[in-house]
Amino acid sequence: MKSILLVEDDPFLIDLYATRLRSAGFDVEVATSGREGLEKLREKKPDLLLLDIVLPTVDGWEVLKELRQDKTFDDMKIFIFSNLDQKADIQRAQESKVTKYLIKAHFTPSEVIEEIKKIFE
Repeated sequence: MKSILLVEDDPFLIDLYATRLRSAGFDVEVATSGREGLEKLREKKPDLLLLDIVLPTVDGWEVLKELRQDKTFDDMKIFIFSNLDQKADIQRAQESKVTKYLIKAHFTPSEVIEEIKKIFE
């Protein structure tokens, strides 16, 4: 079973995506802040990180920066999952070698799950 760490601070989205991902057969952990996300990543490296950018304590950019400085996470798949849709944000993520950049408003939960399944095929 593939594992996913969902780092998201919106309770509605946490419930929605954690439930849907579990129903699709994934093992899901949740962190509600960037700091908690980093702690959980160090405890147990998931197969995929689903990372929001706008987070309390430590934002997603800082999480990404810390991960890219640690070779342990070089092979981990990272999906940015954000409503930031500016070209500069997308380019910044690509420069950080994320696997995928998903703009929340552009994807249904089913489409997000399909995108995740595709990278594991």
